[in-house]
Amino acid sequence: MKTWIALFLLIAGTVPAQNPTGGLQVGEGLPPGLESMYRSGLRFLADTQSAQGHWNDQYGQQPGVVGFAVLAFLASGEDPNYGPFRAHIRRAAEYIVSQQDANTGYIGNSMYNHAFATLALAELYGHLHEPDVGQPLRRAVDLILHAQEQNPHGAWRYTPISKDADTTVSGGQLVTLFAARNAGLAVPEAAIEKGLQYFRETMDPRGGIGYTNNTGGNPTRSAIASLNFSLHNDFTSAESRKIFEYLRENRDASSSYIYYHFYYMAQALFQGDMTEWRVWNAQILRLFEATQQPDGSWNGPRGATFSTASALLTMALNYRLMPIYER
Repeated sequence: MKTWIALFLLIAGTVPAQNPTGGLQVGEGLPPGLESMYRSGLRFLADTQSAQGHWNDQYGQQPGVVGFAVLAFLASGEDPNYGPFRAHIRRAAEYIVSQQDANTGYIGNSMYNHAFATLALAELYGHLHEPDVGQPLRRAVDLILHAQEQNPHGAWRYTPISKDADTTVSGGQLVTLFAARNAGLAVPEAAIEKGLQYFRETMDPRGGIGYTNNTGGNPTRSAIASLNFSLHNDFTSAESRKIFEYLRENRDASSSYIYYHFYYMAQALFQGDMTEWRVWNAQILRLFEATQQPDGSWNGPRGATFSTASALLTMALNYRLMPIYER
């Protein structure tokens, strides 16, 4: 992991200070090399997908990881009805639905899996509007809402019946609720407000977000919180401003969950300040260009499927095509 961080900082230092504008701007095309990297990454995911719709590496059968892969396809404009990857997207979606408990709506065996699998269904439903996706999505969203209702913190943790909460699991559920709302599902405003209140309660005086309380704040969790405030169109409250200022000051910090960190940091900076995002985006594109494998994948401790899908989603803000990736 130290090698990744060292490489990130090294590449960050090589970005010319006089041209810190990486990323798509009005009247401009995509950054050089992005399309080639992205297509190679998608081709890797397509070539390694099983006939059942999942992937066979370390975490590739978890529905949340399959959800990440679906999102990586959709975020660059691939369509589940047309194009070279339509069958891969459909197979992955069918696999996610197959992992859902038809009675409870629960997908997989953890709320992490449930959140990202449901997020993928929400973005798919925006394309398809088909009952085969819409009905499982509605059940999955209802489970998120019910889990929050019975949680004393108004938030979420590892299971639907957890009585404690943490900010990483909670952040995933909130992003998913925003996506479901974008797709046309009814999501009570009270549920969003309760989830954001949990982030307020876990914020330390510097704007860092803790794990289960307001101590030990770090940039990854702060990025999760900042993204959710932005998705709620809150850019000006004292809490939102403080969290984003903490991110600005710790933009290049290290993380033990490096791809997860990149995934959320990209979205938080993109939503919060385009100038900050452009500088960071230029750095991250250099990193991904230097570390992409010959087969189109990226390596990481949680398997090539998760690492590759997360890397692609980190870069996908340049396309600005998926609703949750718009400003």
